[in-house]
Amino acid sequence: MNSIPYEYPPLPVTLEGEHVIVQPMLPEHLASLCEVAKDGELWKLWYTLVPSPETMEAWMQKAFKEQASQICLPFVIYSKAHQKIVGATRFLRIEKAVHRLEIGSTWYAKSVQRTAINTECKHLLLTHAFENLKCIAVEFRTHRMNAASRAAIERLGAQLDGIFRNHYIMPNGTMRDTAVYSILDTEWPTVKSGLEYKLSR
Repeated sequence: MNSIPYEYPPLPVTLEGEHVIVQPMLPEHLASLCEVAKDGELWKLWYTLVPSPETMEAWMQKAFKEQASQICLPFVIYSKAHQKIVGATRFLRIEKAVHRLEIGSTWYAKSVQRTAINTECKHLLLTHAFENLKCIAVEFRTHRMNAASRAAIERLGAQLDGIFRNHYIMPNGTMRDTAVYSILDTEWPTVKSGLEYKLSR
């Protein structure tokens, strides 16, 4: 990844690794993201918040509105091997005063899940957050019942901070308990080493 000047709140940036390019989300990515969601019909997973092809444009517009307010920075994830967009992610809940944010709203086409793509994407985003944006902590949040997501977050090296019970209402009317994880700036060197070891394998 190229050296990027210190900046906060974070500005749109392109982060490139061996397997993926994490680049700013743009309106012209609509059709590609609809195809990503269709790969596995991701919106049908009741414990996730992946938009359907019918709701994708509204989902993107909300992200752009939040970006304009400097509380969100949305990205798409481009796979070099597949030569196409295979997922989406964001910096969320950007706190300007304390340099703290969340990596979330992350989802991938089913065909690329459980590959090096997510590991490298997180490595790129975390490196940018801690080393360029000088964040003191980075959060991850997921549904308490989403075992796969929680396991993936824990494999990164994030620690469980706690559970927000009855945090909000899901589209199907059920209440979501949100599991909140974080990585602190003091933990980043160890987490980084772990991620680089995984990628080397």
